[in-house]
Amino acid sequence: MGDGVRYIGVAERRARLGLRHRLAGVARAEGPEGIADALVALHGSDPATVYLAVGARLADPAKTVAVTERALYEDRALVRMHGMRHTVFVFPTELTAVVHASTGLAVAARERASLIKDMAKAGAPDAAWLADVEDSALAALARRGQATAAELAQDEPRLREQFVYAAGKSYQGVHTVSTRLLRVLGVEGKVVRGRPLGSWTSSQFRWALAPAHPELDAAGAQAGLLRRWLSVCGPATEADLKWWTGWKVTEVRRALTAIGAEAVSLDEGTGYVVEGDAAAVDSPAEPWAALLPGLDPTAMGWQQRDWYLAPELRPSLFDRSGNVGPTVWWNGRVVGGWAQRGDGEIVWRLLEELGGGERHAAEAAVAVEAERLRGWVGAARVTPRFRTPVEKELSA
Repeated sequence: MGDGVRYIGVAERRARLGLRHRLAGVARAEGPEGIADALVALHGSDPATVYLAVGARLADPAKTVAVTERALYEDRALVRMHGMRHTVFVFPTELTAVVHASTGLAVAARERASLIKDMAKAGAPDAAWLADVEDSALAALARRGQATAAELAQDEPRLREQFVYAAGKSYQGVHTVSTRLLRVLGVEGKVVRGRPLGSWTSSQFRWALAPAHPELDAAGAQAGLLRRWLSVCGPATEADLKWWTGWKVTEVRRALTAIGAEAVSLDEGTGYVVEGDAAAVDSPAEPWAALLPGLDPTAMGWQQRDWYLAPELRPSLFDRSGNVGPTVWWNGRVVGGWAQRGDGEIVWRLLEELGGGERHAAEAAVAVEAERLRGWVGAARVTPRFRTPVEKELSA
């Protein structure tokens, strides 16, 4: 790149990651609210990921479950909802309007149109019928406060209606109106996932009305979300930004211009940071290790990952759909994987070659983190929703 454009190398990117993602010891947080705010979003597709991601970053992990549940279900400081790439995340409540306007509206329109089209093909009732069921279900949810789909169907029996999806295709199936409709309402920002029926590892969620939020301009919301994410994950390339947000490249470029992002030079080519963030960042004074869960927002934060994840490790640490499993980190890069066995033991394996002295230090630090993790997980047993080769092998 031209004169005046700063080069940011791998070592500095790893230093930024350790500090800004609250993984280095000096950067650990006091509560889940600070962690979610620092990361912008916690992956929520696998319920356990939220807690494991928080626990890895708390100064006192012993209180992980209690403080995270309080933030989610009592204080409502965190909200579980659909966001980027049509994926479920946990966001700070004050960010819900930005996420909804910047990433949710376009997806919501497609989802509702798809549901109406699928019902029409199956000869199911029309859009007016669906709108009436929707109004009734939302009213029932308002009365109950929180409810499962089955509980809502007690108040609105039409939610139990079924229709054939993709008739005659190899993937033909039967869909229930409640399942599809609640999904649409979630993407539209009308409902959110509430407290689960079981423990913190349960995926059987109740539903609740979404917190009220203002309707924002889409372009302005995209600029706001991009600024938040680049502050945490910058530098990043256009490819990273397009992948993480799920936007078109034209939307990414418009948002970069709107926030006055600064171009920097990376090994992958041109990257971007928020204005004023191109200055050098020192590495944490102490080396650090971390055991991060499958789908952790750090491991899944960028599309181009070679600077923190060696390509030869991917077959062991990702499933066939590109979902990352539990990973072992050492000073800003992935060096192995971990799992929990049936007796609760946390087991791990280094997959990357490290020099003698460094390997000894890494092993000692990872062992401390494994014991730290086992200490707060206690009697709970965690099996990742998306299982990877090394996790399966270690847990056997």
